[in-house]
Amino acid sequence: MKKINYISIILAAIWVLQACGAESNSGNEESATDGRWEEIKESGEIVVGTSGTLFPASYYEDDTLTGYDVELMREAAARMDLDITFETMGIDSMLPAIQSGRIDIAANEIEATDKRKEEFNFSDPYKYSYTSMVVRKDDNSGIHSLEDLAGKKAGGGATTIYSQIAEHYGAEVITYGNAPNEAYLRDVHNGRTDVVINDYYLQKFGIAEFPELDIHLHPDLKFRPTEQSIALPKDADRLTEEINHVLQEMRDDGTLSELAIQFFEEDASQKPDVEMKEIEGLDF
Repeated sequence: MKKINYISIILAAIWVLQACGAESNSGNEESATDGRWEEIKESGEIVVGTSGTLFPASYYEDDTLTGYDVELMREAAARMDLDITFETMGIDSMLPAIQSGRIDIAANEIEATDKRKEEFNFSDPYKYSYTSMVVRKDDNSGIHSLEDLAGKKAGGGATTIYSQIAEHYGAEVITYGNAPNEAYLRDVHNGRTDVVINDYYLQKFGIAEFPELDIHLHPDLKFRPTEQSIALPKDADRLTEEINHVLQEMRDDGTLSELAIQFFEEDASQKPDVEMKEIEGLDF
């Protein structure tokens, strides 16, 4: 009789362990298929935040939204069998729009910093670059080193890393809304500001659009390598996996390189072979 009881107890324990294991596995499966991905799949549409004012990454050509980030996302959505809708907004509004659910993701030359990773998921990088400065041609706006930013006026978005760099070195940041490149560049030309710190590729092409302005890329200051990624809701792990999968496909079949060369005339999907200075003492 006792033997039968022992066997019953052992069988009951095995059943409990199996049940616990099944519950644990079910929880893992649920976390791998996040709610945002399920909503997007069910609707058949992904909503992407971008500025429409950041040439040549996100801008309007006549009435059509285009650019490297925009066409990259169109291709990614097609490979995921999704329709795509773009919501244009200022960079300072994009990350809050992800958190509020107004948009699903943001693609606008966004950098995955350590602080941002605490609140958002990020895709693998789709673009590599470094930081440069737009200054006046005649005297480089009096800037010969990063330390010379002290006391200068720097045009930028309120929450961008580039504005944080300017403030770190003592510059006063003049903020803009969702303004076009011309507003930033013309203000350097006319002396309202002294410098715009931003991505090398974006600034190179922004300057080329306005040859009448007395501005250029600083010839000596190249610093802080950067990686641009797609921003997603925190813990949207399945959505992140799906986007990373198509980005890798596009890298493997050459689509990323083709799009980068189309819009930047250089392969910005690869790390640049440029000597640049690192910046220390900043907590991004």
